[in-house]
Amino acid sequence: MISKTAARFLIAAGVFNVVIWPRFAKAIVEDDRAWSGERWNSAPEAFFWVHAVLITTAIVIGLGVLLVGVRAHRSSPSR
Repeated sequence: MISKTAARFLIAAGVFNVVIWPRFAKAIVEDDRAWSGERWNSAPEAFFWVHAVLITTAIVIGLGVLLVGVRAHRSSPSR
């Protein structure tokens, strides 16, 4: 059983990841190193793909942590 405090921490960590990583994705898309030429009109470089995988993985893990935290919070008995 996870305590309410630990569940709240998981919820906060999940929300943090879901909020922060999309902002980082925007910065990567706007970075000149992500594209071989003009943004969105040229082929993405390895820089883009490495960060796309990193960001996607972090968001999926963040959603999982958030889900565990919410379920733990709901199942914890009230004091």
